[in-house]
Parts: sequence; structure tokens; C-alpha cells
Amino acid sequence: MAKVLIVRAHPLNQRVSRSMKVTDAFVQSYKEHHPDDIIEDINLYNMNVPEIDGDLLDAWDELGKGTPFHRLSNAQQHKVTLFNSFTADFLEQDKIVIANPLWNLSVPTRLKSWFDTVTVAGKTFKYTDSGSVGLVEGKKLLHIQANGGFYNGSDPASQYVKTLFTFLGITDFHQLFVEGMDHAPDKANEIVEKAVQKAAEIAKTF
Repeated sequence: MAKVLIVRAHPLNQRVSRSMKVTDAFVQSYKEHHPDDIIEDINLYNMNVPEIDGDLLDAWDELGKGTPFHRLSNAQQHKVTLFNSFTADFLEQDKIVIANPLWNLSVPTRLKSWFDTVTVAGKTFKYTDSGSVGLVEGKKLLHIQANGGFYNGSDPASQYVKTLFTFLGITDFHQLFVEGMDHAPDKANEIVEKAVQKAAEIAKTF
């Protein structure tokens, strides 16, 4: 039995979002072929994802100096606890699926904030004399991204996602692109349907 985390980063549902429609197809197929696995399906736009701001930076500085947690302000305590909960949840998973649109050659800001919660020195990577070393081993990750144009993995967003999780130590990394719908609007439905079918196939053995 595996634990699977689905991380959606789009404020709209499958009726509008192509990335969410493909993700839905993956989840449905995965449930059919892995009925005993535990799936946690979240949308970051329905959650409070903490950003690294002044409260967090000051709190970490105080904690590093030995200040007891209860001496932090209420805002600092809340944000540190929330931040740590995202880190812990990520570490508990065996498989992760990240789904997002390509917005202005980048990932949505809410997803970037989530990435920050899972990129934590001492927990998901460490510094050594020979350089940084990822601590996240044995996990499998699928990145689903919808692009209006054709990039074939050369866009900054998908490269960033791959670089980040390779840095954290994940080697079993897969990508599924739904792309070209705006470049060729007459073929948009066909492109999405092919991606839906591919997502369902990937889910069988993921």
C-alpha cells in the first residue's frame, strides 16, 4: 500500500483547466488500478499555503538562537506550524503528482510557495563539504503541466520543477505535457484528449 499526494495548482476545475482535466483522468485511472493505495488530493488554491515572509524569517532566526517556540508571536507560531505541516506531509508520501498550468513561463505563485515548504535544509536536503545532497529518496514523482504553446520540456517552469526535485534526491521523475492548445486552437480538443488517454495509461503503472 502506497501513499500518494496529488498537488493541484490551478484555481479553476476541469471544465476550464486542461491540466486539471488531465489530472482527473490520472486520478480516476490510478484509483481503479491501485485500489488499496491512500490518495491525498489537494488544491493549493483552496488552502492557506505559507509564503516565506518576515514572520517566518524572524521566527526561524529566533528559534535558531534558542528562543522557545511559545515565545514567538501568535502569527509566527501559526506560520511555522503550518509550514512544517506541509514539509511533514510531503515526507510521508511515496508518490507525488504535481499538476499546474504554465503561466508566463513560470509556475503559479501558490505552487512556488508550496515548493518552498518542501525544500528545507536538514529535512529534504543537506549541505556537505562536497556540496548539497538530496535527502528525498525512494519517491516517485509525476509532473503534469498544460502549456498553450509547444515547448517539449524546454520551458523554464518544467525545467525548474525537474531541477528542484532532482536536487532533493528524486530520481524516479516523470513528465506529462498537455501543450499546443493555444498555438493550434483547432486541434485543442484532440490534444487534450490524447493527454487524458496518456495520463490514464501512466496511472496504471505509476
